[in-house]
Amino acid sequence: MSEVQAELTPLQSRVAREIVAYARRENLRAGEHLAESMLAEQIGTSRSPVNVALKHLARQGVLQHDLNRGYFLSRDALELDGMAQQFSVEPDDPLYLRIAEDRLAKRLPDEVSEADLMRQYSTSRSVLRKVLSRIQQEGWVEKLVGHGWHFQSLIDSPQAYEESYVFRAAVEPTGLLANTFAAPPAELATLRRQQQFIYDGGYQTMTEIELFESNSHFHESLARWSGNRFIYQSVRRTNQLRRLVEYRQARAREPRKLQAQEHLAILAAIQAQDMLQAASLLRNHIDGARRGKGYGPDIFTRQSDTN
Repeated sequence: MSEVQAELTPLQSRVAREIVAYARRENLRAGEHLAESMLAEQIGTSRSPVNVALKHLARQGVLQHDLNRGYFLSRDALELDGMAQQFSVEPDDPLYLRIAEDRLAKRLPDEVSEADLMRQYSTSRSVLRKVLSRIQQEGWVEKLVGHGWHFQSLIDSPQAYEESYVFRAAVEPTGLLANTFAAPPAELATLRRQQQFIYDGGYQTMTEIELFESNSHFHESLARWSGNRFIYQSVRRTNQLRRLVEYRQARAREPRKLQAQEHLAILAAIQAQDMLQAASLLRNHIDGARRGKGYGPDIFTRQSDTN
């Protein structure tokens, strides 16, 4: 594990990573204020881990702390590529990757004991629990009574992948047509700014995690604006299930530019209050992703060192 993350819990590490990702998406400049309450709302967590993460980033030189005014960026967000890479899952946690690859390859059963995992991966209980805690935060494993763990179902086959997109194409556009749909202007502007950043070149420098989470944030925001809790919960759950395979896909950079372009078109239709057009564009966007755009069923058999 990198020095950046060594002193943080998995939750605190995720929050610090998302603070850096937020600053990069927003293309913030040196000296801009990062409010603790705003970050907690953006990330969807309490203020306690945000406070720890802010202090950590200040020690790393990313932020400056004023006792009376709070935290401010010490340099432009575009200069934080190195920090973002250190927070990326792929290079820093080989045990996480081995568990993820084994789970996708169905080499791990649904229920496992910590003792079995310790033997299989030749690791200590403390190291294993840190990784399992991280996986638990991502939503694809849950703790059982005692020392057991239950892995959630994943999108781990071409059939499951196809089914997930058919489901999304049925559910997500429906949310845009709900009579309860409302897009807060400030949130809409923020989402457009983030997608424009990706389209303008961010897709080339963002990490796999940042690309996945930006995409998830876009789709979850639209679902939340529907005003229908069941649509929102369904979209969030589907994003959790497709996390691992989407990390692999995010290595293909050019499709992410097209993805951002399509996101911007959907947001423009929403801003124009042309919800039929927005729903049609969203359905076509999801169907296009289902049909490939350069991906294929082999994503379920690729190894992380060949991508």
